[in-house]
Amino acid sequence: MGTISKSVPGMRERVSPSPQSPDDVERRKQHSHGKLMQHQEAALQLAQKINQIIADGVTPAIILKEIAKVLGTAFQVDGCCLVTVPDELSTDDGGIRPVQLKALSNEDISAYWCTQEYMDLPHPNDGFAGEQLDAPVLEFATEPTIEDISTTRNSWVMGYQYLPLPIKSVLAIRTRFAGKKNGVVSLIQSHPYDWSEAEKQLLKSVESACAIAFSRVMEAQLINSQQQELRSCAQHQSLIRQLTILSRSNLELNQMLQLAIASTAEALQADRGLLLLLKYTDPLFRNRPRQEIPKAKATVMAEWSRDSFGVSKPEAEKSFMVAECGLCQRAFKDSAKPVIINNYLEYKESFTTAPILALEELPAILFIPLENQGRVLGFLALQQAKSRHWQASELNIVEMVCAQMTNAIIQSQTLRQVQSLVDERTAQLQRSLEVQSKLYEIKQQHVKQLQELNELKDEFVSNMSDRLRYPLTNMRVALRNLRHPNITPDKQVRYLDILEQECTKEINLINDLLTLQKLESHQEKPQFETIDLNTKIQELQANFETKLADKGLKISLDLPEKSLSIQTEIESFDRILQELLTNTSKFSEADTVVQLQAEHQVQEQVDKIVIQVTNIGRGISEEEATYIFDRFRRGRGRWTPGTGLGLALVKSMVQHLNGAIAVESTPIPDTELSKVCFTLTLPQYSDDNQP
Repeated sequence: MGTISKSVPGMRERVSPSPQSPDDVERRKQHSHGKLMQHQEAALQLAQKINQIIADGVTPAIILKEIAKVLGTAFQVDGCCLVTVPDELSTDDGGIRPVQLKALSNEDISAYWCTQEYMDLPHPNDGFAGEQLDAPVLEFATEPTIEDISTTRNSWVMGYQYLPLPIKSVLAIRTRFAGKKNGVVSLIQSHPYDWSEAEKQLLKSVESACAIAFSRVMEAQLINSQQQELRSCAQHQSLIRQLTILSRSNLELNQMLQLAIASTAEALQADRGLLLLLKYTDPLFRNRPRQEIPKAKATVMAEWSRDSFGVSKPEAEKSFMVAECGLCQRAFKDSAKPVIINNYLEYKESFTTAPILALEELPAILFIPLENQGRVLGFLALQQAKSRHWQASELNIVEMVCAQMTNAIIQSQTLRQVQSLVDERTAQLQRSLEVQSKLYEIKQQHVKQLQELNELKDEFVSNMSDRLRYPLTNMRVALRNLRHPNITPDKQVRYLDILEQECTKEINLINDLLTLQKLESHQEKPQFETIDLNTKIQELQANFETKLADKGLKISLDLPEKSLSIQTEIESFDRILQELLTNTSKFSEADTVVQLQAEHQVQEQVDKIVIQVTNIGRGISEEEATYIFDRFRRGRGRWTPGTGLGLALVKSMVQHLNGAIAVESTPIPDTELSKVCFTLTLPQYSDDNQP
């Protein structure tokens, strides 16, 4: 589609210049003068019409709508919008801060006009649920005074007004009054359009008249708002005085609540007021999930209504379960906000309410929970026979009343509990005196435990320091020797081997710590495979024979003739047996035999594989047996180098495989040695019964 240019009354379209004679120049001067006179006359007529609308206007909305219609008709556009700009949006230099048109949302001080073809379209606000659509951004700066704005959007929300036409081109002017920008006039075309200079000048010429109109509208709006605010303030102050007097009185709780609900409903001009208190079936129901409705009974504690709106209900209907009332459920699910329903009859098919609320007779209701520290104590309800728009100041007053009622209820409940609490405290004091001696004993036990923990900490720090510092020291020495200028190749290889060995020790230590942490956090499930147990144990024997032989030890196997099979995690199973054999090689007496036995057993109707590793060495006391599988714990007086992680890893891996491990130490007569036996029990899963 090409660009369209449309003439305005009193103006002509621009034409390309051509060579001119003196007569042409004179005629052109006369034509320009006539065109200027037409422009001034059109501007004067528009200004007079706007001034007349200002003089005749009854309400701000009518003034803006009439001006929008006059401007839209005069400029022959598809739509015209007028929006007032509050003073707080103006900058110190007289400009206007960049804003979105949505920020100017006030239906009383904005208006629009459209041509009949668009005005006949359905208004989107019919059945509108209160959501706002996105609006194109219109940024206002000090210059230029007139802007061209194009957009491909099909809708434009201005406050709560809606233009039901596609917007392709906009000509806008900002009006100034008393040194401040106070409004925006926008001419809108539903097709691409080239705005002429004459149109811009004409719109600029009516800027002062529009500025006066915006000022008049804002003043009227301000006066109406202040008058309404004064009336509301007087009512609210009276209500606050009454509630203050009630809070200082010595009335019973029921009497005080009755007077409070009556004063509140009268001050806010409600037709009926109700106060419902809850009694929980579960007294511990406090921190409720957002969507959970508790088992609680609601009872009417106070009620007030105008004479013409009295609702008579049987006494039996003044109590009901919260789960039976849809309105109470909605309030529970979002207790941070009041529930406002302007016409229950439109929603009666969606949810039911308690009969005492009488929403058939009074369908408009404001329903607010009385909440204290996350627990809903009850509900305050204000009802109307007709739909009502609640002002923010009115909602603030109702919330304040709810807070005071909540405090009064809490205080009353507290006073009722004081005597029983004093009696209970007295009994507790008596019991506490009896417990003091026991506490002293427990304290002594704690002191002993702390001493043991402190010793354990010292042992851990000492042990880990050696295990970390010794390899690092060796690596440091090797590095220094490698820097020696006269080092021989043989020594260089030797020191590099030392570096590699010590690094491997450090890496293994770190890997053991990470493996232990992963096993204890249960991050992974075991990956079971079927293995031949006899073959696996024989392979381990072959790997450890040389290591044991260096210490004068021999290993003896006791395996069943028929090979055993087991479903287990191969890596964990290998590590368990390796750690047990490594531990045996460290603490076995020289020139003794290490026995490794495996057999099948049925325990509690479950097939088990039992593996025992037995060696002869220093015995393990009963106390040591309680912590020997804990990380960083070692038997007392055992100075064999080690981290204290081996048996801890064994226990974690055995638990990872759903098994169990135990240790038993049997003294050998006439010696200081004992027979130490580690017993490993693992489930023997069949192919059809994996965990």
